[in-house]
Amino acid sequence: MKRSSSVIRRAVLAAASVALAAGCTAQAAGSGGGSGSPTSAPTTAAPAPTGAPTEDGKPPSPSASTATPTDAPTETPSGSPSEPPSETSGPKALMGDGDESEQVRELQARLRQLGYFDRAPTGFYGTMTAGSVKAFQKKQGLPRTGSVDETTWQRLLGASRKPTADELKPSTTNELDTPDARCMTGRVLCISKESRTLAWMIDGKVVSSMDVRFGSENTPTREGTFAVERKVRQDWSRLYHTPMPLSMYFSRGQAVHYSSDFAARGYNGASHGCVNVRDRAKLTTLFDQVKVGDKVVVHW
Repeated sequence: MKRSSSVIRRAVLAAASVALAAGCTAQAAGSGGGSGSPTSAPTTAAPAPTGAPTEDGKPPSPSASTATPTDAPTETPSGSPSEPPSETSGPKALMGDGDESEQVRELQARLRQLGYFDRAPTGFYGTMTAGSVKAFQKKQGLPRTGSVDETTWQRLLGASRKPTADELKPSTTNELDTPDARCMTGRVLCISKESRTLAWMIDGKVVSSMDVRFGSENTPTREGTFAVERKVRQDWSRLYHTPMPLSMYFSRGQAVHYSSDFAARGYNGASHGCVNVRDRAKLTTLFDQVKVGDKVVVHW
């Protein structure tokens, strides 16, 4: 009896040692009470990284989350290297497209001295100014950005001289023609389509003048003798959805006003019938001098 019981005891111990050596812990770690065979552990663990449920329909065990840290490091480096260069991608621009200031006017005057800018300074930084800056940068061996950084500005200062008052604000780029006879008396905005100029005249004398642009063939600027009907310092075209600063209306919706498009593109464009002025500073002075009721003459 004792011998048979000792034989049974040795068999039980042998079986237990085999189970421990095989790592048979599936039932303790698994979620199912009756499915704890050694072969069930690998089959339930395999779908866990994809987030699939276990065989008994319950969510994956917490051990499945161990796959997440292995993905995180691959996401962080992929986007980070491209961000710092965008914050430090070249020198800071002092002047660029859309800027309007007296420094821009000086820039244009200095570029004109060197033959890179072929018109009167307007103080507005548009496509023509950007093209002139690119040409100067190319000559100087600088990056052709079209905007003015500190290096470009210092090179330009060294290559040119301080502009005179006449260079900064010349009368017009276009030469004035002989005033129309209707412009020789009183206070008159004398506007010539032939020379594309506006002359502010008082009793036959030219007080100031500036370049102007007219409407296209489809929206022509009306000709004749008119009067300033009203003045609006900051106006907006409800018909064409464009700003109309310093507007002096003389024929229904047609007015003399400042145009940033004219300042930027010159005669490559046209108005919708208004008389565009591209020098805001000069027009501001004129706007303050002109009174409602003053004569307007538009002629060839």
